[in-house]
Amino acid sequence: MIIARIAGATRVLGKSQGYIGLPLRDEMINCTVGGEATPSMVTAWEPTPDELARLNAGALVQLRIIGTGHPPVMLEVGEVPE
Repeated sequence: MIIARIAGATRVLGKSQGYIGLPLRDEMINCTVGGEATPSMVTAWEPTPDELARLNAGALVQLRIIGTGHPPVMLEVGEVPE
């Protein structure tokens, strides 16, 4: 996956730690567990042509978490670009 610049990005994570840098947008969401105004961070990713072909052939999207603790996450498909 290729890191994309998400519309309305509010900050970039990881660049000072030597990573490429991950633009994200801070948002408040209504969560069934965390309640109204639960803080969240949204990033955008673009599949490479090879990844897109594998997805279209039935491959699954995988989420890798670095470390040993798994934070709550949500994975979804964004809007179609105009």
